[in-house]
Amino acid sequence: MRTRTSPTPVAPDAGPARRRWVLVTTSVASMMVVLDALVVATALTAIRSDLGASVAELEWTVNAYGLSFAVLLMTAAAAGDRWGRRRVFAAGVTLFAAASLICAIAPGVEVLIAGRVLQGAGAAFVMPLALALLGAAFPAELRAKALGVFASVSGLAVALGPLLGGAVVEGISWPWIFWINVPIGVALAYFALTRIEESHGPDPALDVPGLVLAGAGSFGVVWGLVQGNSAGWTSLAVLGPIVAGLVALGAFVAWQRRAAHPMLPLHLFRSRRFAAGNAVIFFHWASALGAVFFMAQFLQEGLGFGPLAAGLGLAPWGLTTMVVPQLAGRLVGRFGERPFIVLGLGSHALAMLWIALVAEPATGYWVIAVPLVLSGTGIAMCLPAAQSAVLTSVAPQFIGKASGAFSSMRQLGGAFGVAILVAGFSLAGSYASSTAFSAGFRAAAVVSAVLAAVGALAGSLIPRRVVKESGDV
Repeated sequence: MRTRTSPTPVAPDAGPARRRWVLVTTSVASMMVVLDALVVATALTAIRSDLGASVAELEWTVNAYGLSFAVLLMTAAAAGDRWGRRRVFAAGVTLFAAASLICAIAPGVEVLIAGRVLQGAGAAFVMPLALALLGAAFPAELRAKALGVFASVSGLAVALGPLLGGAVVEGISWPWIFWINVPIGVALAYFALTRIEESHGPDPALDVPGLVLAGAGSFGVVWGLVQGNSAGWTSLAVLGPIVAGLVALGAFVAWQRRAAHPMLPLHLFRSRRFAAGNAVIFFHWASALGAVFFMAQFLQEGLGFGPLAAGLGLAPWGLTTMVVPQLAGRLVGRFGERPFIVLGLGSHALAMLWIALVAEPATGYWVIAVPLVLSGTGIAMCLPAAQSAVLTSVAPQFIGKASGAFSSMRQLGGAFGVAILVAGFSLAGSYASSTAFSAGFRAAAVVSAVLAAVGALAGSLIPRRVVKESGDV
């Protein structure tokens, strides 16, 4: 059995060309993963009509992806550290492409949901390894800037997701939102294996008990959350898995204290920046994913837009996420993460409250266009700062584990956010009419604002950090 006593990351002093290959490949892979979390939003109405899906099944087309994604993230990060981040990253991209093919040819909603589960599994082996490869390739003084570019490319998916989904649904048919992933996935796997150097983490063995406990705990919590609105939040079918999941996560923490090779060293949480950054991304993605889940539907169900028009309507929200992260990533090194997180999530919370006040079936689109831009700007400002807080607060050998924790918190937050916003929607409205939908949407927007405010509060706990900017990404 091969053993290692030290990590072998991509050399930080490798030339700019080598670093750019890492940045481009990981960024495009991230864009593909985020795109599929969002592109379904504008296709939900068409899927409901074409496959006869219920509201609960529509929720599952989103949450099935997030469920397997969240459960396998820590496993993926550990596997990458052990067997090679590049190798596991390429395997994840390949699985993602194959699962997209299943979604594209799905004859019914059950097969579509199964394909989404496999897509989430592939995404779990892409996202944390993309961040780990990026973190290993760039030295600390260049990392925040690189993360800004990475977040900006991911932001392109936020802009393109609803627009591409709407254009494809209206111009061709909804399965083509999945077909597009197949050639992109093949190309990414090739470039990963031929243009990126291999790197590993420091541990010579997998923490199998830790993997089992973390996976079981994440599964129980997320399963309970996504079942809450259909089974009832006080039912045994919901409380049982959540309690069991929390117990498993507690056992995971206890095991990590004495494991010889812990998959998530608990000493990382002694860093206030690491702990607060992970809390921020949980609430950031809970608020953002829940908001886009309903916003695309509000434009169609509430305002009567078609899929393409809905995608165009969300474009101002998404376009900000292409531009702002690059600027924020460059300035984080100068001013630290805290101001970008607090101001960003505070702006998003204000925008959601603004939308909640004006969202009516008779509302003109331009009434919500300004708060959409404010919301997108805030979300985009926060993301690279949260990534920087987590990934620059750990030693290089812990980059893989830190990226796994960060990605896990993001996906758990997404599942939590969609579930909680759906609960708020269901209490106040329904799909019975545009008026009923608008009432539910307003309640969901308020919930999104509260989640963002909690994330801003967590961000205020990050200590100030000043890092001099230098070098060429």
